[in-house]
Amino acid sequence: MSVAIRVIPCLDVDEGRVVKGVNFEGLRDAGDPLELAKRYNEAGADEITFLDVTASSGDRETTFDVVRRTAEQVFIPLTVGGGVRSVEDVDRLLREGADKASINTAAVKRPEVINEITQRFGSQVLVLSLDARRTDNPDVPSGFEVTTHGGRTGTGMCAVQWAKDAAERGVGEILLNSIDADGTKDGFDLEMIRAVRAAVKVPLIASGGAGAPEHFPPAIEAGADAVLAASIFHFGPVDMIAKVKDAIRAHGYPVR
Repeated sequence: MSVAIRVIPCLDVDEGRVVKGVNFEGLRDAGDPLELAKRYNEAGADEITFLDVTASSGDRETTFDVVRRTAEQVFIPLTVGGGVRSVEDVDRLLREGADKASINTAAVKRPEVINEITQRFGSQVLVLSLDARRTDNPDVPSGFEVTTHGGRTGTGMCAVQWAKDAAERGVGEILLNSIDADGTKDGFDLEMIRAVRAAVKVPLIASGGAGAPEHFPPAIEAGADAVLAASIFHFGPVDMIAKVKDAIRAHGYPVR
């Protein structure tokens, strides 16, 4: 592996504030998104991801304002998701300063939107946010089910097949988030990462479950090209990004 592994803090934004919970529930305030983004930029983050967790029901203008102000002061790639439904939404986010847009629910409902966005802007601007949970549903052969609406709604879709379909439609990256591991700090779902990695060639971002620097190298070994986390960065020491990169580097993987 010659491409440097990216370390990405994730800011879940609710009404202009960063929040974090466990399994997408019990959200608590984690700070101001602009201040956290600036802190992570200075601490050596490779990218920052903003996810508007209440976009479907909240005021999107709040998110656009946060994106605009952050892009003016943070000079690493910025991915923004939550409520992205159309070419027009992506266009607006890019104009406000985002480098990439993340899509989830809208793509599940109408997969063609992936083609429309990537044909207009290119694959490099679109990230598929894939929130998956374990299931015993016999119709889901991989054992990992696609969920929508922040992990609250099951779809009956196989996460591995959906990742493959989305990649074929042109998404540039896949952000794979384990709903079961989210916020637990028990480590990434390595089985899920391996399953999706075996099905797609596009860059894979692992998310959900990181609680210590030593949790990151196994996710990379399982097939992740980038690692994303929230709690460990929001509530940990200010040098946590450096500690994570040191742990990755110690296992022989290149980092910036």
